[in-house]
Amino acid sequence: MTARTTIHNLQVANTLLSFINDQMLPATGVDKEVFWKGFNDIVADLAPKNIALLAERDRIQTAMDEWHTANPGPVAEGKAMKAYRKYLAQIGYLVPEPRNAQATTANVDAELAKLAGPQLVVPILNARYALNAANARTAPTPSAKPMVAKKAAATTPSAAPKSSTTAATCSTAPPP
Repeated sequence: MTARTTIHNLQVANTLLSFINDQMLPATGVDKEVFWKGFNDIVADLAPKNIALLAERDRIQTAMDEWHTANPGPVAEGKAMKAYRKYLAQIGYLVPEPRNAQATTANVDAELAKLAGPQLVVPILNARYALNAANARTAPTPSAKPMVAKKAAATTPSAAPKSSTTAATCSTAPPP
């Protein structure tokens, strides 16, 4: 069983606690008590909403499963599709398209608002994936130079480091 430490109302795995307190927070200048209090408050605020959303997802999934059990096979075009779409709307899976919807980039980090590029999540234990993700992230900028592995380990899966902290890092800032 994973060893945990209680911080406010949170049960935090000791390995995560050590990483955040000893590596992440010192690099940001954020006080650990301020961080953990704020994180606890966010979890306390959002956990009930998350539970309600998961319950709603389960309700909709159960209703869809029941419909597909009663109506096996693909949904044909025409009347059958119209009836299916009506059912999906009745159970809340389909909702009317909002009028005058707009997406803006107000209050978004400039890197995300102004710089097009992939936002990737990759397995950190595979150095090749991490390096490719870093290169993909820097590629859209004209002055960006792809990151090059110092050893073949990053491009050879069998030689890749086994450490869970292995990661490729990148910056979208132009080189000096």
